[in-house]
Amino acid sequence: MMIFMNWILLVVAGLCEVGFTYCLGRARSVEGLTWWLWMGGFLLFTIVSMGLLAKVTQTMPLGTAYPVWTGIGAVGTVVVGILFFHEPTTFWRLFFTTTLIASIVGLKTLT
Repeated sequence: MMIFMNWILLVVAGLCEVGFTYCLGRARSVEGLTWWLWMGGFLLFTIVSMGLLAKVTQTMPLGTAYPVWTGIGAVGTVVVGILFFHEPTTFWRLFFTTTLIASIVGLKTLT
């Protein structure tokens, strides 16, 4: 049960990483109070993400947890960039994002 809970916390930590990159992306295009609010969201998501990652690494190998965390964040950020920031969707971008997903799944199956 503890292993399953660690994986849930790790996924949430990775999604919080996506959250802080989304806030950072939104903060790029605003100023004043709105900028401060988006940066507050960035800071909150960063603290939660790092805290959960630190918690997970108490019982999960760092060599597994960290790459999965960054992989979830990277894939999620690519998806957010495409959906919300109109970033390009090219064959190679999707190909390498897919290989990253396959690597995360591979690490999961080894633990």
